Amino acid sequence: MRDQIIMRFPENIGRYVEVFGGAAWVMLRKDKHAPLEVYNDADGNLVNLFRCVKYHASELQRELEWVINARETFTACREQPGLTDIQRAARFFTLIKISYGSDRRSYGCASRPGVAATIELLSDVQALLANVVVEHKDFEDLIKVYDRPDALFYCDPPYFGTERYYDGSFAKTDHERLRRVLDKIEGRFILSYNDCAEIRGLYNGYTVEAVSRSNNLTSGRYYEVLIRNY
Repeated sequence: MRDQIIMRFPENIGRYVEVFGGAAWVMLRKDKHAPLEVYNDADGNLVNLFRCVKYHASELQRELEWVINARETFTACREQPGLTDIQRAARFFTLIKISYGSDRRSYGCASRPGVAATIELLSDVQALLANVVVEHKDFEDLIKVYDRPDALFYCDPPYFGTERYYDGSFAKTDHERLRRVLDKIEGRFILSYNDCAEIRGLYNGYTVEAVSRSNNLTSGRYYEVLIRNY
């Protein structure tokens, strides 16, 4: 989806803000989207991981050496999050890589490119994050802080009806709150959501485009919408 999202970006972006950063797939697709770039997520473990990659990539790589894809590794990482920020980041990263569908809740039970195959990539990610501001704020506060006429906010919130799969709480009232916040911004936004009647109704009046992508966990397609105010 990231290429479909980026191709819809407007020109003359002064600040690019990923409000629900997640794995930062869109941000990391290009060396730079704007003079000021901001990564934000409500998950403190994810923010800590990106902070450690940005400032301590080599130490994190050393912490991840010789990690094996094993159920005991998975269990240990879940039960012992680590004493230091780097240990915490390493164990969280391991959970992502060896869990089923990267859900961090169940062991993957499969041979797949694991931790060792991606350790070297952390240096590349460190370079891409060199000038990125890493935030850990509620989305409403973040948007108000960084809103300017030349700002572009990319929002990828928990999808409607699937909130239980995300760490932390995100209720129907939060979907409605996000709409109210975006209604008032000076800048521009592009928003990705699952394609459902509730979201189409909530964002009635904005540009809503139907798109689809392959579903990573099945052989079918997953239908989404991209919503913009420009």
